[in-house]
Amino acid sequence: MAVLGIFLSFALVFLYTKTRSYDPSVYFENIVLLRQIKQLDARWELDAMKSKVGINKTYDPLADPLVDLNTLQQQLDQVASQKEHRVNSGLEAEIKEFENALKKKSAFIEQFKSHNAVLRNSLTFLPTAAEDIHALIASGNAPASASQEKLTAGVEKVLLASLVYDQAASDEKAAEIETELSRLVTLKKNFLPSIADRVNIFIAHVQTVLREQGLVNELLKNIAAEPTAARIDTINNSLNIEQRLNSELTQQYRHYLILFAAALIGLFLYAAFRLARSHTVIHRINAELQYANDNLELRVQQRTEELSKVQAELLTTARQAGMAEIAANVLHNVGNVLNSVNVSAELISNRVRTSKAPGLEKVVQLINEHGDGLGDFFSNNPKGKMLPDYLAKLSATLQGEQKAILEELTQLAKSIDHIRDIVTTQQSYAGVSSVFEELQICDLIEDALRISAGSLVRHKITVVKEFSDVSPMSLDRHQVLQILINLISNATHAMRGAIEHDCKIILRVNLTQEQTIQVQVIDNGEGISPENMSRIFVHGFTTRKDGHGFGLHSCVLAAQGMGGRLTAFSEGVGQGAVFTLELPITVKAKEAL
Repeated sequence: MAVLGIFLSFALVFLYTKTRSYDPSVYFENIVLLRQIKQLDARWELDAMKSKVGINKTYDPLADPLVDLNTLQQQLDQVASQKEHRVNSGLEAEIKEFENALKKKSAFIEQFKSHNAVLRNSLTFLPTAAEDIHALIASGNAPASASQEKLTAGVEKVLLASLVYDQAASDEKAAEIETELSRLVTLKKNFLPSIADRVNIFIAHVQTVLREQGLVNELLKNIAAEPTAARIDTINNSLNIEQRLNSELTQQYRHYLILFAAALIGLFLYAAFRLARSHTVIHRINAELQYANDNLELRVQQRTEELSKVQAELLTTARQAGMAEIAANVLHNVGNVLNSVNVSAELISNRVRTSKAPGLEKVVQLINEHGDGLGDFFSNNPKGKMLPDYLAKLSATLQGEQKAILEELTQLAKSIDHIRDIVTTQQSYAGVSSVFEELQICDLIEDALRISAGSLVRHKITVVKEFSDVSPMSLDRHQVLQILINLISNATHAMRGAIEHDCKIILRVNLTQEQTIQVQVIDNGEGISPENMSRIFVHGFTTRKDGHGFGLHSCVLAAQGMGGRLTAFSEGVGQGAVFTLELPITVKAKEAL
């Protein structure tokens, strides 16, 4: 039944796709496109005729349709590639023939524009040339002679004949104009050179009219003879035939679609009847599975909440680290254990997220589908035979998941207990909480010197104070004091064993141009080699036999935590060292400055 349903579904999808593969609106869009092209083509020919007779004074009407035709031609090129058209319909060849005819007509139009421009120019200038001849003859003081009257009459006659020839060209009229031009050539010899030159200009324009008129008329015939309209009608007929064939094929697919849909509906009704009979069994099993799943999620949620509380306690405890250097070791150890805690929490989360419990829902759904025939389903159906084995495997998988989560929770509890042991062991070193307060940096330096006084006196170290006048600022007393004590201690150790010069530490406080407080600890001790300079702040790196490599590293982190920075500089071994602590000034401190 499932295979039959899948087959009918695929058949319906296939038939529906076929019924939607042909879009009738594309046909009407193509017909409208062809009509627009045909109208533009006819208007193009009409504008050419208007330009010929002088109605159109410019050639813009001939250029504008060409732009529109090119745009529509590009749309027409896409028609042949549309899926609605048959491959062997010959539509692409018909469109190609239309494009070739359109290119030829465009070439004829360009030639027409060139020749017609020359013709229009000469026709426009002819009356002016005739008037110039009359004006020169009339400008003489002597009465008009017979030759002048003949010349004037001949010019008027040729002018009139040329204008008539422009409107109705014929070989007889051309021969008549040629005869009159021959007489004008004979008459001009009896006149002054100025008049003869004007006559020559007049004759040249008349000859241009005779020459260009024939070319323009021939081009108009060629333009009209190009079968662009016929090609459009051919394309239109092909589209009509394709539209009819596609409509018939689509109607057949619709009939098949109705038949298969009816069969699929009958199959669904039968399946629904079978599912309704198994509703009670499915509901009971689903409730049991849902209870087991909810119980598992509740236990995981409780363990997660406990973990969150422990993490919060650890963060609070880590914040209260003491001033002694061993506090850095505590934080390091706690951090390593926290990594283990985070890994365990992530594993537990992944176990819950990828649990196989949702597979039970699929089993319930499969059982619901077979209702009262559940025995037959388990006995004869291949899927039913596999179901008990699947449930056994699923049960084993869920037990394995539960065992793995419990083991991970046990490991998590051990890690948390280890953290508590570390914190309990070092509670004697804990100080006040890390809180920012308005403090004078110079006072903190004095506190650090008092704490380090014993070591300074023991090593006979002279302390030079160069304090600028700076205002109080918001500082973390514990963090800044820890940094200062570390820097003074390192400077003290750097001058152990120095007997050839006086040991001296300079403590300098300045306000920089970047509006930060700068504290420098300068010693004249053993200095820092170039190869050690790049590693001086690395965690675990130390040049002292009894050092642990935590001090400077923790100082850098503390400075960064307050928005500042800690840097070191030395010119080399035996040249001493300069450690510089820069801390940002708060808004309140800036206003005071």
